Amino acid sequence: MMQLLRNPKNVKLVSLFIAAIFVLGCFALSLTQSNFGKAAAAPTSESAIGVVNYQIVLRQSPEIPKMQAAMKAFVEETQKDFAEKSAAMANDAEKKRYFDQCQERIQAKERELMEPILQGVEAQIKKIADKKGLKVVVEKTAVVFGGVDITDEVAKALQTAK
Repeated sequence: MMQLLRNPKNVKLVSLFIAAIFVLGCFALSLTQSNFGKAAAAPTSESAIGVVNYQIVLRQSPEIPKMQAAMKAFVEETQKDFAEKSAAMANDAEKKRYFDQCQERIQAKERELMEPILQGVEAQIKKIADKKGLKVVVEKTAVVFGGVDITDEVAKALQTAK
């Protein structure tokens, strides 16, 4: 055997043979790791995309009427406060500045009240997506064709969650 390896021609052949075995082994390993055979056999839910109409889900959330009532009361209170304080203000620039501050407070209050509702909706979407094996859920209005619609299931889950 050693005599055969002393010949440079034979060394090249043995080296090529070993390299070919290595390349074929790497190729076989990559096929098994990429699930090539499984993907060709049958589609799985791993590639499934879910869609949800976020606006419908929010409208049907049982927390929205409570949030709207709280916002209405806060807006009325802020309007009353503005009317009282702006009456004593000397010029329109002061009134405008205070009006802008009131608007900012109203927007901050709305964000504060909406945050837990949005988190609850997102949690229900994730829960249902996980249950159905969906990897991605997008807004329904962004999808032209396809996708598994989970809007009704999310809305029902929100109703039963509270």
